Amino acid sequence: MSPPAPPFRADHIGSLLRPKEVARSRVAHSEGRIQDDELREIEDRFIGQAIRLQQDVGLKAVTDGEYRRAFWHYDFMGMLDGMTLEERDEGISFAGATLKPIYPVLTGKLGFPDNHPMLNHFRYVAGKTSVVPKMSIPGPSCCHFRIAPDDIHPPEYADPEVLMADIARTYRKAVQCFYDAGCRYLQMDDIFFAYLCDPVHRQAKQDIGQDPDWLVDRYAWMMRQAIKDRPQDMIIGMHMCRGNFMSAHAATGAYDPVADTVLNKTGVDIFFMEYDTRRAGGLAPLKYLAKGHQRVMPGFVTTKTPELESRDKLLRLFDQAARHVDLMQLGLAPQCGFASTEEGNKLSEMDQWKKLELVVRTAEEIWGEV
Repeated sequence: MSPPAPPFRADHIGSLLRPKEVARSRVAHSEGRIQDDELREIEDRFIGQAIRLQQDVGLKAVTDGEYRRAFWHYDFMGMLDGMTLEERDEGISFAGATLKPIYPVLTGKLGFPDNHPMLNHFRYVAGKTSVVPKMSIPGPSCCHFRIAPDDIHPPEYADPEVLMADIARTYRKAVQCFYDAGCRYLQMDDIFFAYLCDPVHRQAKQDIGQDPDWLVDRYAWMMRQAIKDRPQDMIIGMHMCRGNFMSAHAATGAYDPVADTVLNKTGVDIFFMEYDTRRAGGLAPLKYLAKGHQRVMPGFVTTKTPELESRDKLLRLFDQAARHVDLMQLGLAPQCGFASTEEGNKLSEMDQWKKLELVVRTAEEIWGEV
C-alpha cells in the first residue's frame, strides 16, 4: 500500500539533534582524520536509525534530521552555482549566542546544479522509509536576506529585481529536480518573513536602503514563482521562525505585518508558524488564511527547552486558534527544528522524542488522525 499523502495533522520541521557519534565523525572529517566514504557510512547508519524512530513515534512524514548539514541553510546555498561560503572573524549574533562566522557570497550567475548533493540526500531517505520522505531546504528569501550587498559581486545583481528573478528561476529548477528525484513533499524554510516582523531587523534593512514591506512582497513573489508550476501531486510547506541557534533566538514580533501577504500571495500549501512564546504575538493573524485546502501548523511545542508542554495547555491553545481559523485547517508541529545547526538546542534526545510523541498524540486526540 502507498503511504497517505500530506498534509498531516502531526508533523515536524526537519532537523533533529545530532547523535554524538555523528557529531564526532563530522569533526574528524573536517580535520582530515576520516575520509568521505567513512563519514557517509556513519551518517547513513544514524539517519536510518532516525527514520525508524520518527516512524515509531507515529509520524507520517520523516526527514534525514539534517544530519549531513552544519547549517539548515548555508550548506544548501553553498552548493548552488554562483555561490560560495566564506569564513570570517565574527559570526551573526543571536540572543546570548553567536553563529560560526560563515557567510554566503555571490560570485557568479546563480543556478541550481543538476547534481546538487541534497538530491541524493533525499533519495537516501526515500529508500529507507515506509512513510512519506520529506525534504527541507532554505526558501528563496535566504538567498537575498542573508547576503550583504558588498558580498554580491556580479554587476547585474546590483539591480535587486534581476537578482530576485534569478533566485526564483533557480528555485523553480530546484523544485522540478526534487520532484524528478521522487520528492512529493518539499518544505522551504523562509524564516525571514518572521524576521521582517521585528522592528530591529526592519530598521537594519532600512539602514541599507531596503524597504522592509517591499522585501516582504518580493519574497512572496519569489516563492510563488518558484512553486507555481509544480505538479499537482507535489505539496509545498513553508516554515517561519525567529531564529534557532543553541536555544537562542534572533528576532521578535507578531506576524501582523506579513500575515496577509504570506498566507495569500506565496501559493504555499502548509505553513509552519512559530507560536511557542510571546515573541510570536497573538493568533489573530491566522484569520487571513483563506478557506480551502491550505493548512497552518502552529508551533505550540517548543524545541528550545526540555520542559514538556501539557496536554491541557495545547488543547486550550487550539480552542483559541479556532476562533480565527477553521480547526480543520490546522495541525500541530514543533515551533522549529531541534538542531537548526549541528550544535543543536539545549535539550536531550529523549526530550526531543517525547515532544514529537506529544505532537502525534495531541493530533490524534483533536482530529482522530495523524
